[in-house]
Amino acid sequence: MRDQGARLAEDGVQVLDGRWVELWDGGEPTGAPVMFLAGCPDTRHAAYAGDDAARRLGVRLIAINRPGYGRSTSQVSTHASVADDVVAVADALGIGRFAVAGMSIGGPYAVACATRHPDRVTALGVLASPASVPELDPPYHRDDLDPDQQTFFNQLARITPEQAVEQMRPDFLAYLAQLDPGDPDDTALVRRFLTELGPVDAEVLRRASGEVNGYRLGSDPAIAAAIREALVNPDGYLRDAAISFRAWDFRPEDVRCPTHLWYGDLDTNASVRNGYWLADRIPGAKLVVHPQTTHLAVLQKHWPAVLDSLAESGR
Repeated sequence: MRDQGARLAEDGVQVLDGRWVELWDGGEPTGAPVMFLAGCPDTRHAAYAGDDAARRLGVRLIAINRPGYGRSTSQVSTHASVADDVVAVADALGIGRFAVAGMSIGGPYAVACATRHPDRVTALGVLASPASVPELDPPYHRDDLDPDQQTFFNQLARITPEQAVEQMRPDFLAYLAQLDPGDPDDTALVRRFLTELGPVDAEVLRRASGEVNGYRLGSDPAIAAAIREALVNPDGYLRDAAISFRAWDFRPEDVRCPTHLWYGDLDTNASVRNGYWLADRIPGAKLVVHPQTTHLAVLQKHWPAVLDSLAESGR
């Protein structure tokens, strides 16, 4: 199944159009493959905390950086193009069929992959993700928006992605200037980032355990490396944000593989309403709502259950 036209290295794949797709290949090398798509702004680092569980369960966990994150080449990407990148990476790694999981903003990309490549995807996992936002009632992915924020998301759904990028760029660059992701002081950078994140999800990151790629998870160097990979280049975030709150051009009703949906009842980033919307449309989808659970905890506290469900569904 290996794509002879793609150049494979330890931490990435050069796909046929010459772009580089950065990845992390963890877990059990001979195990059932699960392709993982992180949230926004986030990268393959989000999967590191699942490495121990993947090894114990016999799962090969592969995380892919979308265009504009880390060393993945920036480009005008879509849900469909990212879905195709997932398959190109699988081909380069010699993987035929695989499960796909998406966390937060990564969820719609995972759904697109399952609808676009039904012959390749064995199981679908969606974690704390927005649905097709304009089709929700009310048409917002979160329930804590003030009127000005509601107006902002309504506008994003109506303008082109290119217009959305330019509209969001000044405020996002101002945020990056304040955060300073290029700061070599790991502790100072992490302190600024976690203050913005909120205490509960900050504690979730701090409690990650294990060691991956030379980083002790939960430490300042590990969190700082993840921040830098996600935010030194603004292109990944801006593209994600530009296309993630528009109506989808693919239909969840077309998913044909076993599907698992995981949400938290305290998640302010992606209301449980998103999960119910998907469960109503994806045939046979199983929805789990974790009590007293915030956004990042939906995945980071439940790696074993997530990987076991996806691997078992795909066997």
